[in-house]
Amino acid sequence: MFIEKKTSFDEGYGAGSFDSGRHRSRYAGTRLRAPVDDSAWTHYRASPRARLDRHDAHSVLFHEDDTASHLYEVVSGQIMLYRLLGDGRRQVVDILGEGDLCGHSLTGLYDCTAEALTLAEVRVLDRRDIDQSTDLLAHVNRCLLTRIEALHSHAVLLGRKSATERVASFLMRFVPGRGVVGCIGPEKHSTDTELVVLKMTRQEIADFLGLTIETVSRVLSDLKRRGVISIERNDRIRLVDVCRVCKMTGIH
Repeated sequence: MFIEKKTSFDEGYGAGSFDSGRHRSRYAGTRLRAPVDDSAWTHYRASPRARLDRHDAHSVLFHEDDTASHLYEVVSGQIMLYRLLGDGRRQVVDILGEGDLCGHSLTGLYDCTAEALTLAEVRVLDRRDIDQSTDLLAHVNRCLLTRIEALHSHAVLLGRKSATERVASFLMRFVPGRGVVGCIGPEKHSTDTELVVLKMTRQEIADFLGLTIETVSRVLSDLKRRGVISIERNDRIRLVDVCRVCKMTGIH
């Protein structure tokens, strides 16, 4: 059973603690690596060997333990990866977006189920083509490194973060360029708000964060009461102050 440590959202932050001049992120001063030559991958995915498929929301690309004969590249939309326990409990292990790959396997079987969260387009790629090209494998390796870093962060979220930090971290996933390597903070003299349009149900969010649906709803209600977010609709959440939400993620 998950037992949340009951703390105030403002615990550890004194008056004026959200001042940008005092902010110190572990990402401060870092920069992303320079882009590499990816022309081989660009040519391959534009070739007749790569098939473009469209999936309706909640349709399944592949099931756990199916034969892993293909890789899938997300072209548009969002894909959810999850695993089921014997009693039906579900853990969402990753959420993929444009450019992400799924379907990697060393055993010859998919280790999870891939389901479209939204209307999605994916490129279906033959594993044999990729295995025979060092240039294509180099692209796959770079994608895997990106996912490994994301899964490291998710492991910390599941193992050490409070319910509030988990929900804040989830919301920050949908704010482009913020709270990540190279984040430079809000633009000067601008309102630091962001509208997040959720494509996941409250239950799917709970399964991703390792919480109950009741805990997710309670944390969102508390954030709304404190003026950190406003809930414009059930699937539309406005972050009133992005930096403040970011500081609630536990990475600072």
